[in-house]
Amino acid sequence: MNNTRNIVIVGGGITGLSAAYYLQKEIKQKNLPYTVKLVEAGDHLGGKIQTVKKDGFTIERGPDSFLERKKSAGKLAEELGMTDQLVRNGTGQAYILVRNKLHKMPKGSYMGVPTQMKPFLFSSLLSLPGKLRTTLDFFIPKSKEKDDQSLGSFFRRRFGNELVENLLEPLLSGIYSGDIDKMSLMATFPNFHELEQTHRSLIKGLRTTMPERKRNTGKKSGQFLAFKNGFESVVDELKRRLNKENIISLNKALDHVEKKEQGYHLLLSNGEVYKADTVIMATPHSALPKVFSQYDIFKNFHDIPMSSVANVALAFDQSAIKKDVNGTGFVVSRNSNFRITACTWTHKKWPHTTPEGKVLLRCYVGKPNDQEIVGFSDEEITNIVLKDLKKTLKIKGEPAFTVVTRWKNVMPQYTVGHAERIAKVRQEMSGQLPGVFLAGSSYEGVGIPDCITQGEQAVENVLAFLQKKA
Repeated sequence: MNNTRNIVIVGGGITGLSAAYYLQKEIKQKNLPYTVKLVEAGDHLGGKIQTVKKDGFTIERGPDSFLERKKSAGKLAEELGMTDQLVRNGTGQAYILVRNKLHKMPKGSYMGVPTQMKPFLFSSLLSLPGKLRTTLDFFIPKSKEKDDQSLGSFFRRRFGNELVENLLEPLLSGIYSGDIDKMSLMATFPNFHELEQTHRSLIKGLRTTMPERKRNTGKKSGQFLAFKNGFESVVDELKRRLNKENIISLNKALDHVEKKEQGYHLLLSNGEVYKADTVIMATPHSALPKVFSQYDIFKNFHDIPMSSVANVALAFDQSAIKKDVNGTGFVVSRNSNFRITACTWTHKKWPHTTPEGKVLLRCYVGKPNDQEIVGFSDEEITNIVLKDLKKTLKIKGEPAFTVVTRWKNVMPQYTVGHAERIAKVRQEMSGQLPGVFLAGSSYEGVGIPDCITQGEQAVENVLAFLQKKA
């Protein structure tokens, strides 16, 4: 009798690849009678991770860094023997564009929330009434415990509209490409809710809980890490290792999943059928209602919106930038007449990406109320970006080249009630679809470390499920 158990992972983004890697590692170390297959609908692995090498530049089309304090990405780099390829971001002054003018980001803040009041009180970012309103955080009582609320309503109550719209909204919304007045507090930044409930004042709470910064005159080190050869080098290494075991199948879309008396049958677009004892669905949530069409569990997934964004990388000779700003980039407040949402001076923030004597800028478009721009032609998007850039930088001449990237309907929106919705779906799945597990950017975090962590958690769930069945 064949006791081999089959595990199928659907989706070849960083979540699915991480899950496949860690599963294979467990199988080998513990000599488990399990097989792993990963199926990917397209011909590209890594999902939104894509790196372009051109004329000595290293350009990321998708994510360009990860937060060091989220340990799973650094741990994976160590597993793959790639720690020596990690580089830390160059630090420098960051700016925020408010009412068409660049203002220095105030020092003494965490994600835009003040930890020291003095830099905010002397900042040109806020009017005098706005500054006074911010200080009311010290006196406003904590909010009553509630299931969830929007980030916007939470922060407006504590700090007023001006700090929210001039600083918090461009910083926090940018991470999720979302609308701060629709984004879920509990699914995106539950730590702020916890600070308020514990310390009442967010400012006091951050002062109490944040480690004291070393008071030295040295340059502070960056909190973000990237890979010298681009993020696709990680995908390539995962692919190389998994291909040794013949785990990956490309260009195989999943059409349908049928639950059988023992396990599941996965019907693929090329007519193949994979038999699985357990399945990790590392796909966007939008794929689930179709492949599990006979179940009502996923019908609410239609209500989880997806937004679109685009970015433009522009390469220049240094001589083309006549007015250089000493900093690493800027984010744009909704009180500015700009269509770009942010600009990174990549050659300063990530010097490894750019040849000597050259400049690399990366600009983003696609505000919640400006989604149509993502569908414009490369030329139209580039012209809009250049027009905005020339309002803040003196640029002479055209870029040597540009790389335009569109991400259409792929940015899941964690709207109010998100965490509760996902928890309910997982609970119903455990009863109706035992052995099927969800992981990826649609569920519990959109950053690379969040996705890797979810891949690892899915592996734990799969192994526990199979052990229980043994």
